[in-house]
Amino acid sequence: MSVELLVTDRNLNVLGDPIAGWTKINCDLNFNTPAAGSVTLPARPEVMQLLQPGNRMVVIRDGGLWCAGPMEEPQNYAWDLGQNAGVGTVTVAFSDDLARVAGYLTYPNPAVAFASQTTAADAVRQITATNSETIIRTLVNENCGPGALTVRRIEHLVLDDVVGVGTNRSVSTRFEPLLDACRMAAAADGLGFRTRQVGDEIRFGVYQPVDRTGTARFSAGLGNLRQLAFTMAAPLATSELVQGGNDPAQAAGEGDPPNVRVYVEVTSGAADDWYRVEKLIEETGTEDDSGGELTQAGTLALGTDNPQASVATVTVDTDDLKAGRDYQLGDRVTVVLPTGLEVADIVRTIRLEATPNEGELVTSVIGDSDKTTTTATVRTVRDLARRLGRLEAR
Repeated sequence: MSVELLVTDRNLNVLGDPIAGWTKINCDLNFNTPAAGSVTLPARPEVMQLLQPGNRMVVIRDGGLWCAGPMEEPQNYAWDLGQNAGVGTVTVAFSDDLARVAGYLTYPNPAVAFASQTTAADAVRQITATNSETIIRTLVNENCGPGALTVRRIEHLVLDDVVGVGTNRSVSTRFEPLLDACRMAAAADGLGFRTRQVGDEIRFGVYQPVDRTGTARFSAGLGNLRQLAFTMAAPLATSELVQGGNDPAQAAGEGDPPNVRVYVEVTSGAADDWYRVEKLIEETGTEDDSGGELTQAGTLALGTDNPQASVATVTVDTDDLKAGRDYQLGDRVTVVLPTGLEVADIVRTIRLEATPNEGELVTSVIGDSDKTTTTATVRTVRDLARRLGRLEAR
């Protein structure tokens, strides 16, 4: 095992020497969501000097960069006479640089400061008739990348190479969380996006996950399946009834007539096996579906409302199948249940756990990560916040 910790400033300059003496590291890399990591260290003065607001933690595993990003909680200090005699310990919570991107909203007019935004109630940033990758890159570039206002730019953030993925569509957004808008654009094509540090750059890029169901297989017999839970349940919705149109609060004379509605139904076909379940999706501010925006909203909703079967697993690396080498975040893999049923789902999380005495363990969460990590409430709250954010911003 070879795990090394570095601390940098916000400009990626390494501060001090590699941190020694750590006792435990946990770091989850997540699909289209910022990473979540923590490390416990001896609270020596030279260490505490490095754990300051604005600094970044860099985790290097076997010579390759595993995770790099801001310290979200630089110092969680503990000391007691019995267990932490001496200088005590400090636990640092950190993320990857995607957490910086997550801190931004989508401006209707990214070229001007917040105080100078268009005063019309229905003003939105609309990107039309281009592929999903371009939409995501544009949103990041103009809100926090090199094309953003100087005060909004993330230091050393650049756009990674274009890979040419995704189909043509349109997106309208107004003061939404930036990553929510990116996930909306990525959903229909199943795209992934991430940040990675390369030299003195933080590169934001989009990628197409791969179907590896034939080569990446997990089962008890193969020795790479650690935990499994499988649920077959009725869908929450089989028909997403998407309601778009003008802002009802729009005053006459500011554009199109107020209270004009447009309706799009997106169905999954699950009603053939179960029964019809309808759900209303409010997309006020999107005046038509010419760019597929309303259809896209319905497709995104079906991703959580219509699970025919959910599988929650934790796998473990073996010599024959390793995370990061043989499959990546977002890739589709196969899980073989002890009952003989085979279920295909995507890799949601790749987790590194390490201690000096016990070595390292790399596991992956496949399928419904909410069931595995007991964060169903978090998903519900985030979904509610997204919906309220879209309404309140109009």
